[in-house]
Amino acid sequence: MTTTGNWYECRVKFEKVIENGTQKKVTEAYLVDAISFTEAESRIIEEMKPYISGEFEVTAVKKEKIAELFIDPEGDRWYKAKVMFISFDEKTDTEKKSSQTMLVQAKSFSDALKNLKDGMKGTMSDWEVNTISETTLMDVFHGVVKTKTTETPETTETTETTEKSE
Repeated sequence: MTTTGNWYECRVKFEKVIENGTQKKVTEAYLVDAISFTEAESRIIEEMKPYISGEFEVTAVKKEKIAELFIDPEGDRWYKAKVMFISFDEKTDTEKKSSQTMLVQAKSFSDALKNLKDGMKGTMSDWEVNTISETTLMDVFHGVVKTKTTETPETTETTETTEKSE
């Protein structure tokens, strides 16, 4: 499955119970699909509430340039792939390369490469993989904010709901 969007990396700091049973303060990175920094922060707070008991803090929100996301429900890791698109400039008689960053979900590095190649099948331009590296992302929250209008004889009410497409 492939998806695009406006992506923001959010860092969340909280206390987590680790394997030996003790609590440790950790900062984890998540990626959210949002329209603005404000929405990204709000969205990560809502997404994290069910999973964290106690206090937590959003310590950073930064815009990420992700051209496409290749999702593999079997995968438990996220890999960042830099893909070079190759075109030929006839005026200067030279080959031009432009890069785009893709995010690939997979179980392993080799699966990430396979998932990327499968996702890029049918691409019209020539391309090559420049780099693939594992990220520190714990999860990716993607979805579409839909506006729903409810009309009654007395009022018209508009509410926004977030649909998760995980």
